[in-house]
Amino acid sequence: MRVVILGGGESGVGAAYLAKAKGFDVFLSDMGMIRENYKKELDELGVDYEDGKHSEEKILNADWIIKSPGIPKKAEMILKIQEKGIRLSSEIEFASEFTDAKIIAITGSNGKTTTTSLIYYILKEDGFNVGLGGNIGKSFAKQVAEENFDYYVLEVSSFQLDDIQNFRPYISLLLNLSKDHLDQYNYNYEEYALAKFRIAENQEANNFFIYNKDDEMSKSLLGKLDLKVTKVPFSLSERLEKGAFSIDENFVVNVNDGFTMNIDELSLLGKHNVANSLAASIAGKLLEISNQSIRNSLMTFQAVEHRLEPVSEINGVKFINDSKATNVNATYFALESMKQPVVWIVGGKDKGNDYTEIEDLVKRKVKAIVCLGIDNQKIIDFFKGKKTQIYDTSSMQQAVEVSKSVAEKGDIVLLSPCCASFDLFNGYEDRGNQFKNEVLKSEKPMAIS
Repeated sequence: MRVVILGGGESGVGAAYLAKAKGFDVFLSDMGMIRENYKKELDELGVDYEDGKHSEEKILNADWIIKSPGIPKKAEMILKIQEKGIRLSSEIEFASEFTDAKIIAITGSNGKTTTTSLIYYILKEDGFNVGLGGNIGKSFAKQVAEENFDYYVLEVSSFQLDDIQNFRPYISLLLNLSKDHLDQYNYNYEEYALAKFRIAENQEANNFFIYNKDDEMSKSLLGKLDLKVTKVPFSLSERLEKGAFSIDENFVVNVNDGFTMNIDELSLLGKHNVANSLAASIAGKLLEISNQSIRNSLMTFQAVEHRLEPVSEINGVKFINDSKATNVNATYFALESMKQPVVWIVGGKDKGNDYTEIEDLVKRKVKAIVCLGIDNQKIIDFFKGKKTQIYDTSSMQQAVEVSKSVAEKGDIVLLSPCCASFDLFNGYEDRGNQFKNEVLKSEKPMAIS
């Protein structure tokens, strides 16, 4: 079998490892330039590859093509592949064909990384032989090639789900839905939401689908879709006899023997993280992990980097890195969890954002807006007249300097951009790391918990 891999990043090189391990004829192609460390791995594997171009004659003779989630669906080469009827899969689809491990797969517009990391932590703390992959950690395919895990916890994006055929997790989670990546889905919210629901389309009655009963789009689509899977809900507004819920200070999991705790015992802050913890707890109970073990993990888990990550406290001002908030809904949750006045750093590559969702929160909680991007006009125009302090910056250094000059003792400087990072940065990690570096550069910080 000839396997062609499009994209030479973590998932593409991981797919090359697995394809090579299975004895396939492997070729990898990347329109961009492949990083030197990945080139070295491909050379050591003996995989033929190219970068800076896609050679049609080397690609369109494939039996199976594995596509990086970063390649747009409407890219010219993808359309040609589809015209020829060649099987086109994501790395998660490809890898799942070669493992009998149980898969716990997590998707949603927000909270994927935190919930994936939390479920992995719960399993690891309980002694499970488990791997972490998908959009987080090492390539899933590479782990299937080299490891022998009994379970995988995978963070899965809509772009990866676009390219599945048989992918069937033992447990799937759809945390929430909000308008994101609409530029890739014809600016149609339902089309994007249906891509997320593909996580459950191949599941059967002996599998589990954990979903958010408070999410309006999820409720609407569940009424239309014919899913065979066993559904388990969670809610922040409704008491559930089956599933999990949190009302007032109570955190209640009614799955198998179930347990309760107080939300003040959770290590993660914010209402959205209560929801994430409910979803993770359900997964733990479905895997028959003890109540005490789950409870201990919920109390000791540490927040993931770039997601409401405390950086430091300088002269009484707290600095928080939420660079992973690349859409309006993610920033909504961040602002909602703030208890002190906020100097808000926002901006980047707009994905069709509608800021009305956070307008009221900004009015109530934000004292100054620091725009960070090449073109900040849309944000400035929206909030003009609603906030008097709006600053226009085009570098992280400038944004942090302005924020420090505006913030007073007792304030929070929050980087929660609402936007993708690719106008000024190499990704949300680069953006978050630059923020941390600039914050810590000139003044001696105090550690904050």
